[in-house]
Amino acid sequence: MYKHFKFYSIIGVGGLLMSVACGQNSASSVVKSDSTSVPVETGKANSDYKPAFEGQTRIGSVKTVTPYEFKVLDTTLKSPWGITSLPDGRLLITEKAGNLRIAAQDGKLSEPITGLPAVKLAGQGGLLGITIDTDFNNNRMVYWTFSEERPDGNLTAVAKGKLSADEKKIENAVVIYRATPAHKSTLHYGGRILFDKTGNLFVSTGERSDLETRPLAQDLKAALGKVLRITKDGKAAPGNPYEGKADARPEIYSYGHRNVQGLAINPATGELWETEFGPRGGDELNRIQAGKNYGWPIITYGIEYSGAKVGDSLQVKEGLEQPAYYWDPVISPSGITFYSGNGIAEWKNNLFISSLSRTHIARIVIENNKVVGEERLLADEGQRFRDVTEGKDGALYAVTDMGRLYKISKK
Repeated sequence: MYKHFKFYSIIGVGGLLMSVACGQNSASSVVKSDSTSVPVETGKANSDYKPAFEGQTRIGSVKTVTPYEFKVLDTTLKSPWGITSLPDGRLLITEKAGNLRIAAQDGKLSEPITGLPAVKLAGQGGLLGITIDTDFNNNRMVYWTFSEERPDGNLTAVAKGKLSADEKKIENAVVIYRATPAHKSTLHYGGRILFDKTGNLFVSTGERSDLETRPLAQDLKAALGKVLRITKDGKAAPGNPYEGKADARPEIYSYGHRNVQGLAINPATGELWETEFGPRGGDELNRIQAGKNYGWPIITYGIEYSGAKVGDSLQVKEGLEQPAYYWDPVISPSGITFYSGNGIAEWKNNLFISSLSRTHIARIVIENNKVVGEERLLADEGQRFRDVTEGKDGALYAVTDMGRLYKISKK
């Protein structure tokens, strides 16, 4: 009834490898995905923990019906981390070592853009998430996150600057926010950034991984393990849940997070969603609500890397939010995006998640704030997908740790 994809490779223009997914579909008007009760995840879980509700993990699989293709546009990026679309359809991409580049829609890269503050390149640190001002056409402002060296350690910092008219440098770059306290670690920076509908910024942070900093995810006087909401100048955004409260930072929007590397706003509802890394098992997808506590490290569906339990080994506790969905074993979810285009109708308002350890892009179907289907795209490519975004042309663009830039679009 439905088409079956066959994956193969051809050599494209300029000698680049182009991987294409093709298939036959006798009913071209069909846009609903083929679905099954069998989950895409069949691997052994790390724990025997039970989900809190039906469908919280290992949901049935879906399969895209519409013929689509994916192409490798570039293979020369150096550890790309963040990607966002410019108004003219080109792409702005960060490289961990501190470079910022523009990619044309055919994949051709600019020379590195200069003028950014120095990054602390170590472990998971470097030049991280990127977004542009909602009024970029007029002010050319760019906002990004990076790991910054400080006298007492390092931290996640947020900076902004103006892209010059010749696109060769960032002018008047300034750090507008620092997620303190600093800590001597190379892990769990969070680092995603995006604008909300009011023109303020959501920023994610990690709890820096160490046992001594882990409890700070629950501490409202620390900026670690949080989703923050700040103005373009780095101040607490008005209307935040802890505004005017002496015992909490006013920039905090939600807390109890481990390491949030995915932030996206659902175009159908306007709500914020995030993905965060669990330890061994327990990667999470959460619908973020202002002032809510998402539980880390009190509740988790994961275990320590050593195999030991985390804390009191709780998965449910009153007053702590349950993940909308979790993975065990992990997929290591990094950047995410909702698809709002019309190119592939069955993808409308689906969430796409770049997976590092499981080397695919996860397509998540959400209905009434519940996950109802999961698909794994590009799994045969063997790439650690770091970030994914929707282009102005309705295609998806993704970058991988190995330096590839992918375009995924209707065939």
